[in-house]
Amino acid sequence: MIYRPVPARLPVPAGLGRLVVLTTVFVCAACGLVYELELVALASYLIGDSVTQASVVLSVMVFAMGIGSLLAKRLRSRAALGFAAVEAALALVGGLSAMALYACFAWFGQARLALVGFSLAIGVLIGAEVPLLMTLIQRIRRQDAGGAVADLFAADYVGALVGGLAFPFLLLPVLGQLTGALLTGGVNAVAGGALVLWLFRGDLSARARWALLAANGLVLAVLAVGSALTVPFERAARHAVYGGDVRVAVQSGVQEVVLTGGGRSGRPLSLFLDGRLKVCGEDEFRYHEALVHPAMTGPHRRVLVLGGGDGLAVRELLRYGDVEQVTVVEVDPAVLRLARTDPDLVALNRAAYRDPRVRVVGADAFEWLRALPAAAPPYDVVVSDLPDPGITSSTKLYSQEFYGLVERRLAPGGRLAIHAGTVDVRPQVFWTVDATVRSLGLTSRPYRVSGSGFTTGPDRTSRRSGSHGGGTGWSFLLVSRESLWLRLPPVRPYLQSLSPKGLTEAWRAAERGRAPGMPPSTLMHPRYAD
Repeated sequence: MIYRPVPARLPVPAGLGRLVVLTTVFVCAACGLVYELELVALASYLIGDSVTQASVVLSVMVFAMGIGSLLAKRLRSRAALGFAAVEAALALVGGLSAMALYACFAWFGQARLALVGFSLAIGVLIGAEVPLLMTLIQRIRRQDAGGAVADLFAADYVGALVGGLAFPFLLLPVLGQLTGALLTGGVNAVAGGALVLWLFRGDLSARARWALLAANGLVLAVLAVGSALTVPFERAARHAVYGGDVRVAVQSGVQEVVLTGGGRSGRPLSLFLDGRLKVCGEDEFRYHEALVHPAMTGPHRRVLVLGGGDGLAVRELLRYGDVEQVTVVEVDPAVLRLARTDPDLVALNRAAYRDPRVRVVGADAFEWLRALPAAAPPYDVVVSDLPDPGITSSTKLYSQEFYGLVERRLAPGGRLAIHAGTVDVRPQVFWTVDATVRSLGLTSRPYRVSGSGFTTGPDRTSRRSGSHGGGTGWSFLLVSRESLWLRLPPVRPYLQSLSPKGLTEAWRAAERGRAPGMPPSTLMHPRYAD
């Protein structure tokens, strides 16, 4: 049976009515893409591995759009009412999706099922829009199907462009994940409801009009209440994730930065970056001593620190009186600001940034190295204190191209120290880093030390505050152009966790698990996903 749309009774001329419908298509398409990007961004933040999360969201959503299009065929005889119902549901589900996803992570410890569920629901509702809008356009003025599809898709694609640009440049930095999604839902509900209740009101009975008014009013009220509760909700969710002693919580342009403990809390100071435990004051010295001191055997007049904005690696470097200059390249100004101003973090890094030998550069390490003039003086030691390679945004900082840039900046006899994850927990990742530096003709020595294992994985910390993620320690590489051996500088009384014998054992422990034949990681072929 072929469905033939009945001409609509409009309160305006057909041309203006058509423009109103296409404008609504534009607005709804922008809202739909914001929901999509919001799910991808929040899933990457909560779960990790942005490539996987984007693939899950996009594939499930596109599949669900096909289902929604098929289901919408049953609504074409009442297209106006069906479209209004779909938009009200989409506004509610899409607007609340970020809050619900965060709640699932904070109180239940996982968000993957919720991510798939919301992707499926939003995709079905977005897919149902197109057949209904096509029917409404054809009811205003009949035209050939190709022309109607071209007009509809043009408005849809332009709206998607606006939504795609508004999310990273306006909604996310100005309003944040939760408020941005709630506001988008409100716009979506108003656009869909206004189109039907005004332009196609002749299609509705009095009872249907009141029902739509009530439904849209309820949706807007729920979204408004959610917006009003955003701040206490975030506070409660943050406490569920980190515990009740959160002292600082900052959403920078790079990541979420949270400080817990310290002060009078009786708990060790902890620094979380995007939910991953980066510093635990209880045993951070084990990590930073192992990272820095083996590289200091030999010349170390000029030192470069890539990452390490907390100042703790710098603290260890400044113990050497013959270090003349330490350059720190850190991408996140929020971390640098806390390292300079928070009393507990300043006490932990021993006011490292007040030392006149320290120079700070706020930049992405890869871009800064690439832009460095060829005539710039080389560095005797480079310390790579960067996020785990398993985090998608960090894979370029563990690539063959990146280490090639670092190698060009090493002085003759210079050494590069790399934190490369945990060889016990993720051996493939660790030995891929080793294979990557060796592919450039460099010599490497692996070693591992015991500890809590913070900073070792791409996943966020467990929801139970204080958990170190179940790691068993940290693993490192000491790299040079020349042959080298793991040694410590002359034994110093301040070393709490390292000894010459302990360092030899750390090398042997790592070598016992060596995985030969691993391919190097490059920008075009990253190999750090588990």
